[in-house]
Amino acid sequence: MNGLERAVLAGGCFWGMQDLIRKLDGVEKTRVGYTGGDVPNATYRNHGTHAEGIEIWFDPERISYRRLLEFFFQIHDPTTVNRQGNDRGMSYRSAIYYVDADQRACALDTIADVEASGRWPGKVVTEVEPVGDFWEAEPEHQDYLERIPHGYTCHFPRADWVLPRRDAAE
Repeated sequence: MNGLERAVLAGGCFWGMQDLIRKLDGVEKTRVGYTGGDVPNATYRNHGTHAEGIEIWFDPERISYRRLLEFFFQIHDPTTVNRQGNDRGMSYRSAIYYVDADQRACALDTIADVEASGRWPGKVVTEVEPVGDFWEAEPEHQDYLERIPHGYTCHFPRADWVLPRRDAAE
């Protein structure tokens, strides 16, 4: 997508992550799917070791990758292994799938800042891995909470899980 950058994140059920992240200024497009695993052409019924993830296309002139990651860490619990809320299993792990060396460095730096802040309930267990295949989820999973506004989610912004601003420019 012209002028846009791509981010791929996993942090539990993809419905809630998509619903919150898509509302950020600078996020142009999102889709949910399966990533980081071993099954080609993954589906909801057969996604092997893939995580439920979200692919994000964003305008770096309006929102930085760092800001996306800070919000990601605010809306899910990165200290629980293979779990978010009531959802348990590898599908619900916390992971950042970087597309280049700059994203990898930013992810590691952000995790170090989250750890150093002492604001989260434990040690960050978020995986940081190179992006691989992203298998788009079925249509009924796309935009789920827009279609079913009171549907299930375990994601919400936590006011006390916010990193101090480094500078005004992000």
